[in-house]
This record gives sequence, C-alpha cells and structure tokens, in this order.
Amino acid sequence: MRFTEGYWLRRESVQASYASQAYTVEEIPGGMRVMAPERPITSRADALDLTVLTVDFVSAGHNDISVTVTHFAGLAENEARIPLSLSPDPVKVRVNEKEAIMTAGDMLVRVRRDSWLVSFEAEGRVLTTCGFRNLGYMRVDRQPASYRPDGHYLAADYEPYMSSELSMKPGETIYGFGERFTPFVKNGQSVTMWNEDGGTASDVSYKNIPFYMSSEGYGLFADHTGPISFEVGTEKVEYVGLAVPGEQLRYHLIYGRKPADILRTYTGLTGRPALPPAWSFGLWLSTSFKPLYDEETTGRMIGGMEERDIPTRVFHFDCYWMKALHWCDFEWDGSVFGNVEEMLARYHEKGLKICCWVNPYVAQNTAMFREGLDNGYFLKRKDGRGIRQVDNWQPGLAVIDMTNPGARAWYADKIKGLLAQGVDAIKTDFGERIPVDVAYYDGSDPVSMHNYYPYLYNRLVFETLKEVRGEGEAVLFARSATAGCQQFPVHWGGDCSATYASMAETLRAGLSFAMSGFAFWSHDISGFESTATPDLYKRWFQFGIFSTHSRLHGSDTYRVPWVFDEEACEVARKFSKLKNRLMPYIFRMAAIAHEAGTPVMRPMIFEFPEDVGCRYLDMQYMFGDSLLVAPIFNDRGTASFYLPEGTWKNLLDDSILPGGKWYTRTFDYFHMPVYVRENTLLPVGRHDDVPDYDYASGVILHYYLPTEGGKARAEIPDMTGRSVLFAEAACRNGEVSVVVTGQTGGRPIRFLIHYADGRVEERRV
Repeated sequence: MRFTEGYWLRRESVQASYASQAYTVEEIPGGMRVMAPERPITSRADALDLTVLTVDFVSAGHNDISVTVTHFAGLAENEARIPLSLSPDPVKVRVNEKEAIMTAGDMLVRVRRDSWLVSFEAEGRVLTTCGFRNLGYMRVDRQPASYRPDGHYLAADYEPYMSSELSMKPGETIYGFGERFTPFVKNGQSVTMWNEDGGTASDVSYKNIPFYMSSEGYGLFADHTGPISFEVGTEKVEYVGLAVPGEQLRYHLIYGRKPADILRTYTGLTGRPALPPAWSFGLWLSTSFKPLYDEETTGRMIGGMEERDIPTRVFHFDCYWMKALHWCDFEWDGSVFGNVEEMLARYHEKGLKICCWVNPYVAQNTAMFREGLDNGYFLKRKDGRGIRQVDNWQPGLAVIDMTNPGARAWYADKIKGLLAQGVDAIKTDFGERIPVDVAYYDGSDPVSMHNYYPYLYNRLVFETLKEVRGEGEAVLFARSATAGCQQFPVHWGGDCSATYASMAETLRAGLSFAMSGFAFWSHDISGFESTATPDLYKRWFQFGIFSTHSRLHGSDTYRVPWVFDEEACEVARKFSKLKNRLMPYIFRMAAIAHEAGTPVMRPMIFEFPEDVGCRYLDMQYMFGDSLLVAPIFNDRGTASFYLPEGTWKNLLDDSILPGGKWYTRTFDYFHMPVYVRENTLLPVGRHDDVPDYDYASGVILHYYLPTEGGKARAEIPDMTGRSVLFAEAACRNGEVSVVVTGQTGGRPIRFLIHYADGRVEERRV
C-alpha cells in the first residue's frame, strides 16, 4: 500500500504520524521498549495532544529480533496468528542520552535518541536501517473529529494502517514472498499477501508467505496473516516498505552469515518441514482432470507404464473419482468404479501408492452437505441468516469451518474413510477462495483467516494421515499455503500452461518458494492447461525429475508419455530410473531439509551468496548441495547456463568445464545441463525401479573432481532419514583416500574417482 505521491508528498487522503524521537527507553523482559512520539518532545507542553508509537525490540530466537510497533493497545482484533516457537538469545541493554543499544546473539539494535533512527547490525556491519519518516501510523480517509454529539465525538473515523520501511543498499537484491511467478528478484515489485486461485501467469499467488531474504544477509518475517503490502524499492526506491491494516505491526528481523542460517532460524520459528516418505519421491501418474476415466482406463494407464518399463510409484485419482456436482462428498462414483477396495488392493500389489483429490468445499446436493448443515459445520453469514454459499466451482458450495472442533473431527473422519479403503496420500486442492464476509465458530477475524485457512486445512489432513499411517508416512499434494505450511509437505505449483514461458515462470515460483522456507515442491509436468508438444513434454519431464517430487498431471488430456511419441517413453524411462538411482543423495538432502529447513531445490544465490553472478539467475538451480541443473526452455535444445568457480562435470555425458563462466550448449532429449561440482562424493543407489530401498546396500560412491587438499563427505540415510553410512574422501599429494563407516547391508562398496582429466579410477571399499 502506498501512502505517498513521490518522495515528499503524502496522498491527500492520508494523515501520517511518523516516529520522530526515542523519547523514553526502558528495559523489558528479553529486550527494550521505546516510546516514539510523532514530534520531538522538548518541553512538558510538547507532551500533549500527540500520537505516540510504542516500539518493542525483543530477542525471539538466535539472531532473531522481534519488532512490535503498537498505536492503540486495547483493540481486540481476534486476528488469526501463526503459531511460533520462541527460543531467545540472552539480551543486554545499554541506554545513554544519545542512544540505546540492545545486543542479542550476533545482532545489535542501535536506536538514536534525539531523532528516529534504528540501525540493525550484525558482527560490526549495518544490515538495514529505519529512520526519517520510515515508521508511521496512517489514518486513511479520515473524517474529522467533533466535540458535538452529532459528529465523531473526540475520535475521528478512518482506516488505520501501520507502516514501516527498511533501507536497501546499492546492489542489494530481495527474494521470497512465497511462490511468486513474477521475476525472481523482487526489487521494483509491489507484493500483497493475499491468497487467490490465479494460475501461474500473473502476480496473483496461491502461496503468499510474508517472508523475504536480502542479499545483505538478513531475512524479514512479517508476523501477520492479513493482507500485508510490501513495496520493494517502489514507493521509495531505497527502501522495502511494509504496511498492515490495524493498530499493530509485528515483524522479525533475522540475521545469518549464509542463507541457510537465515532459513534455519526462520523455520525454527515457524516450523520445520516434515520428512516426506521416500516412496513419494518417485514418479506420480494422474488420471488428469477432465478426461473420462473409469477402472478400465486407470488400469490401462498403469499397465502402459509397466509395459514400457517406466518406474511409477504413485497413482493419483483426480476430481472425477466422485460424481459431477458432488464435490467434495468423499463418495466414489459407483457408475464407473466397482469394488474400490479390491481395485486399490490390486494397485498396491503392483507396487503403487494411491493418492486422491479433495478440497474443503461441499456441494449442496449431497448427503455430506445436509450432515454439515444440520451440525453447524460450515462458515456462516455475517448477518446471521444461515451459512455462506456460492455457485462458484460447485452448486450451492459451502466452506467447512476449520475453527470448529466438531467440523474438524468430522472432516478428519472423512479422510480416515478414504485411508481405510486403501488411499495413501491426499491432494489437498484449493483453500484460497475463502470468503471474508463470514462468521467463524471461534470468532476469528475473517480477513486474517483468509490466508490462514490453508494452515488449518492442510494441518488437519496431514495430522490425520500421520495418525492413521504412522510417523514418516504422511504426505500431501497441497496448492495453497501460508507461513508455517512448510511443515505439511508437499506443495505443487498450481495451474501452469503447456508453454516454455509457463515452464520458466513455474521454475521462478519454485525458487521464490524455496527462499521462503519451503523445502519440497512440485509442478505439473508439461503444463496443466492445454497439451504440450512432444518437444516440450520431454524437456519439462527432465525438469520435473530434477524436482523433489515429480507428477504427470493435466487438464484436458492424459499425460502418459506414449500419447506424445515413443521417444517420450524412452526419455521418461531414462530420467525416472536416474532419479531412483540418485535417491541416496536426494533423500539425504531431504533429511537435511527436515533437520535444518534448507530447501532441496536451491536458488543459485542460496548456495553461492558471495558470487554476484548468481544474484539474478532464475533459469537454473542447485539440486541439493552438489548438482547444478539448468532445464532447457526452447525447442532448439539450447541451454545457456552459468557455472560458479571451480570445475564441473556433467552427470549425463561426462563433459568437464571450468567454472566462473557462462556456456551455451545444445543437448538432445536424453541429456541436459546437470553438473556435479568438484570435491563431491555422490552416492548412487543400486535400484532404478523404485525410489524406496536400502540405500546403503550396494551403494556406489562417486568422488567427482578431487582437488589437492580437497575433502568430501557423504551420509547415506535409511528410510527414516537417519544416516546409517558415512563416507569421507580426501586428496593429498595427488593420492585419494576414502574412509567408510556404518552398515553396508553386507555388500561391498564400489568407489569411483572421476578426475579432472577425464580418467575414472575404480576401487573397492
């Protein structure tokens, strides 16, 4: 939200009260409190008839400073709040006439007393500042107050906003804000936190996360669920501005030497991602949305993948497992499916897991609707005249009230019924179209509940899966999200189109999502809307396999590869098997994500923050800490990619290139830029048919491009993510050594050394 017209002038509809002085400073538990009047107080008379902002600086976690700015403290807003885990650093506060200084961990907050200037510092370096006209209380469309009873007696009528701005340095770049399809670097963008079903080709997002990271080594989390507005070098080009409606603004400023440190603290605050089951990393095959399907069709699709030797681990039933106009009543369409339990049991015997589509809306012409209506389980109209209904998506649609304990238990029982039939995973679609003209069971503010609803919805389904299937077996395929939803993986990128441009915007969104604390992410391979050309299908399949989760799904047509051409089957076979072989490495990266919040798909700036050449890269990424992936975004097979300093070897064709340079290369459909960085110990598994197996048994250790004095380490996990095999390699005086400890499943380990001159040396460990 913008309150100014140019730098000097405010909008005529805005009355602003800016912090102008740190009049008093007092120590409070965990930090300090500053009283900041809108004009300097130099005498007793100055302390009358003015707006004062109360600003609390408190340690919330290691290198995490919580800032709370309050105008009126007595307003009960019933705002939905994201659950936070606080683990503050010890704090020291020093106050003198000139400044107040608070230290906590590696951070320091310095507040100038005579005029308003706050400096956030870390290890002797200024991260960002908030100074002249950067912190304010805004009265928008103010109606004058009156001392007469026929007006606004004593208090004016207006829309209140809290606004803060933090400085940016020359060359500083900003990332994050959730899954956003706009340019990866957010400088120059206005970003509003408001979840909507907008597809992938606009600035509307399914997953708005009020968190951003700066190239200057800090992150900011705005602790609100309502429609926060960010102005990233727009309203004032030297600042990131944020504004929230109401009487209080809350944010956390988090410092880290590396982006991984920032995300470790942020996900410690808002929740670490669960570790998805290993089987979920295999290929998912969907019925797609609109095509007709029945038990014969699904059997034919599954059989076709088997006949062509394309490893498939999950089969997904999309919307039409239920009758048309009956979504979402959890009743299988008996006209096309016979004995559901027997059908799913047969698919399980084939080695498949089963996923089903659901959403939190219920159509009127169903028994489930009548049951929910009778028990008061739906969102109610604000005027008290029954429940809130629309004809959007389904006729007479009602939305389940996730704040009602009875409604939550009822919905969980519906999920449990599916699981009892043999379903293993749930696609939690929608959750964005949540009305604000409603009343909630617990009295929550409906505007803040709009973005918070996906948290309650996805948490309920995830915890139900965990309860029934056990720890480590729960996995969603979710579309909507807010901060904290990273705890309930996996999320997918929504309704993209079958074009290279849409493929690129999908990747941009995934990289922004990764910079926002989400570790596991997927997308509809070859695009959801329309049907891809065979060329695009094969290129997008490559990209999809080098994502944490890989799903074939679309709107109008089936996405089985033989629909496109026979070569697509060969590409699908090769890359699906390759991912299964790479699972010892991928699942260890997943375990690190679970332990520390580090994403598996990492933007280049995340892994190489000191390399300025990586700051704007959004068409390539690191897959874990060792593999660089550059998908191909054109029908010429040409890729332009940047390799950071060091030496890199292509995983697929063994070409070796020096880093610190840009390259342009052309690849056939069986190759692409997937480069292994030097001094990488890459474990490769012995199975290519499934993603879940004993990774330590028969693993092959590839030591890529050892350098003199270089070291490499690999940890091989079991199915719980616990490391059971440890390997260390080193190069000294031209000699390579390796030490392996742990259980190998009784099989010898092959150790392959890939030298920079192209030689490959094999040893047994």
